[in-house]
Amino acid sequence: MQPISRKCEQFTDSVIRRMTRISLDCGAINLAQGFPDFDPPQALMDRLAEVAHQGPHQYPITMGAPNFRAALARKCGRFMGRELDPDANIVVTIGSTEAMVDTIFALTNPGDKIAMFSPYFENYRAQAIMAGCEPVFIPLVPPAFDFDPNVLEDAFKQGIKAILICNPSNPSGKVFTRDELSIIAGLCVKYDVYAIMDEVYEHIVYEGHKHVYMNSLPGMWERTVSCSSLSKTYSITGWRLGYAIAPKELMDRVKQFHDFNAVGAASPLMEAAVVGLDMPDSYYEEFGAHYAHMKKLFTDGLTRIGIPYTDPQGAYFVLADISPYLKPGQSDVEFCETMARKVGVAAVPGSSFFNEDVNHIVRLHFAKMDETLNEALNRLGQIREKMG
Repeated sequence: MQPISRKCEQFTDSVIRRMTRISLDCGAINLAQGFPDFDPPQALMDRLAEVAHQGPHQYPITMGAPNFRAALARKCGRFMGRELDPDANIVVTIGSTEAMVDTIFALTNPGDKIAMFSPYFENYRAQAIMAGCEPVFIPLVPPAFDFDPNVLEDAFKQGIKAILICNPSNPSGKVFTRDELSIIAGLCVKYDVYAIMDEVYEHIVYEGHKHVYMNSLPGMWERTVSCSSLSKTYSITGWRLGYAIAPKELMDRVKQFHDFNAVGAASPLMEAAVVGLDMPDSYYEEFGAHYAHMKKLFTDGLTRIGIPYTDPQGAYFVLADISPYLKPGQSDVEFCETMARKVGVAAVPGSSFFNEDVNHIVRLHFAKMDETLNEALNRLGQIREKMG
């Protein structure tokens, strides 16, 4: 038999989604894979019920249903402060994951280098490798997850083709400030580098912080692709509706890869989701307040239990320090698998996210109903006894 792809030897299956399978197997509360256990907005569910009978049910236009792209242009343009052309600037993808893959393939060639901050969402490294690119990592320094501008520029000096940034960040919860983004933007212009932005948590930002779109900074519209989705903002992770926004010259290339990677997103789901994109500003205010409530409930609970954690500025993840509970020689992967089965709470080992040698961190998420979080905290309160 001919040898199969050697690229697969450079990464494993998704550890996040592996933990979901373990969670299902042992009945643990899944605080590993980041999806809510509460319903989407009622208006989306009502519209989906109508669409189930009315259609559409056949292939969409490859780049996304026209009314859905028009709604995206209205919503995203409003928050970005830019008029977007739904035909020239937007493509609808199967989740933001596909948007990122299409963008990486569209902007790079095999052998190119892609910079990313560490910790990083586990997909990014695998996506870069699948495109034949070399990841270049820039450390973020906890607890604020700041970066050293000199270390950042050293990465640019290596001849990177693009920098990939999650803002707000998964898993660290960092929200990059305007000053930080301006430093990055200046280097992108100086070294002729593209910015690939993952902005799925754009509306989950906590008091004292503000999300700034990279494409709004001077000189960056021309070299930025903004990837996002409806998954987090409307609590519909299973609908897999993502999109990319870029100037026409870049978008034309992204569309080519989308056309042959995915053909198109689901017609009935795009039709139903239009009502979500037309929500008033009050929806996003209430949505943000809901996440602030869940964050407080969960982090207050961790504080009472005595589990150290970093306070997220955005998104819905907490990085917790498990040093007090690790047995000698035990890996964080083994710890998480054991915790799911013995404590009944599933987390993600931090080694999935860090380029650095990290074995004492796990990621937990708090996008859950109050009763789910309270039960998870009750179980975590017994962590020392049950992991001993």
